[in-house]
Amino acid sequence: MIPVFSVVGKNSNTGKTTVLCNVIKELKKRGYRVATIKHDVHGFEMDRPGKDTWKHRQAGSDMVMISSPNQFAMIEQVQEEYTLDALLSKITDIDMVITEGYKQENKPKLEVYRREAADEPLCCKMEVFAMVTDQKFDLEAPQFSFEELESLVDLIESKFLGKLPPKEE
Repeated sequence: MIPVFSVVGKNSNTGKTTVLCNVIKELKKRGYRVATIKHDVHGFEMDRPGKDTWKHRQAGSDMVMISSPNQFAMIEQVQEEYTLDALLSKITDIDMVITEGYKQENKPKLEVYRREAADEPLCCKMEVFAMVTDQKFDLEAPQFSFEELESLVDLIESKFLGKLPPKEE
């Protein structure tokens, strides 16, 4: 089973995407293959009008794939939203999956909290394995400032990828 956790926050503009991108960059620097899944409760449009794949979907294709030497993408029309576990079952050859969103799923959560974006944290104490925050909370889970990226990724490696944390000197 590929390890997975969700980056969550109570509101927009808490810094979730920034933290997620910085974690990805650090994991990639350390040699890991990372997949991400973004949850969008509003729906999205990935294909551009006028492009061939867009025309295929407009003509009624239920699934459109595009492939090149460097990338592959698939757009599938669905009757109902896939569960996170169903999406995860489609992923192979990856060391870790990080989702952005999926607040209600039963996956470990890294909460991102900034005072100016929310009046209180989203998760209860039992749900988070760590928090990135500009304020201290009464939690057993480790808390990191927005500048403590390497220490956060050390924890992620230890908790999800089985790598021992660096020894303190």
